[in-house]
Amino acid sequence: MRGDGVRNGDFYDYADLLDKEEKQIVQRVRDFMTEKIAPIADEAWTKASFPHHVVPEMAKLDVAGLQHRGASSLLTGFIVLEMNRVDPSIATFFGVHSGLAMGSIAGLGSEEQRERWLPRMAAMEQIGAFALTEPEGGSDVAAGLRTTARREGDTWVLDGAKRWIGNATFADLTVVWAKDEADGQVKGFVVEKGTPGFEATKIENKIALRTVQNADITLTGCRVPEANRLAGARGFRDTSTILRQTRGGVAWQAVGCMMGAYERALEYAGEREQFGRPIAAFQLVQDLLVRMLGNVTSSLGMVVRLAQLQDAGVYRDEHSAMAKAYCTARMREAVGWGREIMAGNGIVLDYGMGRFVADSEAIYSYEGTREINSLIVGRAITGHGAFV
Repeated sequence: MRGDGVRNGDFYDYADLLDKEEKQIVQRVRDFMTEKIAPIADEAWTKASFPHHVVPEMAKLDVAGLQHRGASSLLTGFIVLEMNRVDPSIATFFGVHSGLAMGSIAGLGSEEQRERWLPRMAAMEQIGAFALTEPEGGSDVAAGLRTTARREGDTWVLDGAKRWIGNATFADLTVVWAKDEADGQVKGFVVEKGTPGFEATKIENKIALRTVQNADITLTGCRVPEANRLAGARGFRDTSTILRQTRGGVAWQAVGCMMGAYERALEYAGEREQFGRPIAAFQLVQDLLVRMLGNVTSSLGMVVRLAQLQDAGVYRDEHSAMAKAYCTARMREAVGWGREIMAGNGIVLDYGMGRFVADSEAIYSYEGTREINSLIVGRAITGHGAFV
């Protein structure tokens, strides 16, 4: 991919760290996003509707759950980046399915459970969701989880509510996290579509990631067999191992989002003329473009190193937290500068910047706020917890 750097924001050619086969996979994803998603992204976003017809085409890429099949973190990171360069909504749909849902089953399920669910999820014949966040709880979810699980023989009864659950309106399998009434520990349960007592209602009026079908979930005497309890999920510490992995993925999302914004701003600056010449020829516009590229480049360097630490098996919670906090903050700056370059045209969808500006707000917030992730890093470097 050498030589693409200036055009796509990979100014230091980090993609050259991928091997030949990995580059081919990334190129397939790029082609799919450009040819199949880009033409429909604005309409789907405007209508807040999910384009289900693209799922079979996405399945042909054979990248769902790739990280659970031995692929490098660097490869899966670049796949996330490529999706977000075009549409953060579709990328979020994929991340929930492949990272959170499949990751929970791959990391915490028994061998039988992995064999039962993962092949069809990898083929995207079954779509997953991940239900942790609750209406009254966000950052305090570890201690404040209110959804309960009560065992009755070979069945668990779930009661409670979840909020902001991506894919939940149509998911075939939803990983629900609930506190066991008997021992107070958080456990994970795979709730299959159509289970009585499980109701998912689409959240309306969002201003970000509108294509993602986020839902409020109500669990009322929802009965789940013991065979659907994730065998390796014995407490929130186990849940956090999944979040540590996916938090790094959100940092890659942020890089892709600001890279897409940079591309569009650069293209626009070359085409838009004022005072008889392209605005790209003006010093202040070049300054904004270079600031954007600097944010992309520094953030990409951070997530590349994070991926290397993941592959080496030596990364820690604070590594993922730092990447998520830093990269999403730089993304927020970068998309703002992109909108500034486009002036009024930056707030409409027609010029390719508006979605990035809006969608960046969701990426900035989920998988832990900047403040909470900063405190995770702060605890690591000082030895003192400052959460409360």
